[in-house]
Parts: sequence; C-alpha cells; structure tokens
Amino acid sequence: MARISGVDIPATKRIGVSLTYIYGIGPAVSRKILAQTGIDGAKKAKDLTEEEIARLREVIDKGYRVEGDLRKETGTNIARLTEIGSYRGMRHRRRLPVRGQRTRTNARTRRGPRQTVAGRGRRRGTAKK
Repeated sequence: MARISGVDIPATKRIGVSLTYIYGIGPAVSRKILAQTGIDGAKKAKDLTEEEIARLREVIDKGYRVEGDLRKETGTNIARLTEIGSYRGMRHRRRLPVRGQRTRTNARTRRGPRQTVAGRGRRRGTAKK
C-alpha cells in the first residue's frame, strides 16, 4: 500500500481512483497528475514501481495543496467569514446551507434529523391558510 501525502491509497483500485482518496484531489485533478507523470490511469496502485510513486509524490507536493494545508486554509476562510459577520459566516455559524439552497423543506444533511417542536401540527377545526 503506497503512502502519498500522509494517506494510504488503496492498492487494489486503479491509480486514477486511488488518488481521489487524498483530500483535495478529485477525478479531474487525478487525471491531470497522471498525465504530468506519464503514468497509465488504468494501472492498479499495487503495480506501481517505487520510481512512479516518487514521481507522484513530487508532483503532488510541488503543485497541489492537499490534506492538512487545504483543511487548514478552508478552516481559516470559514473563521474569517464568521468573524467579520458576513451572511455566509452567519449561515456557517447557524449550521445552515450556505449557498442559497432552500430550507423550508430538504436541507436534512446540514440540519440533521427532524426534531419535534411543541405547538406544531394541525389542530382540529382550524382552516388551512
């Protein structure tokens, strides 16, 4: 199992897919990295030579911000937004969707499971609005 940027990439998967296990590398960036290093994307990660793994490490370390550095940067960006009191910062603070999605329905991933609230629900004899 190869270790790149502090992440053990799965040996049984293709290297194009295995690189996406690194935070900050998606499918498109993975293909770009493989093109730069000249490695076939269909090759399994366990079949890579030490020299190919070293080339991958070198390209990723020099050209891309991944894992800890990227997590730290996004965290500081969110902290800055909340500190200055921007709309996006307030949405982060309240743990609500940030990018304009509706919240009357849906948004369950961000808001968590439904919570029952006293006084909500239909009462008998009241008309619909």
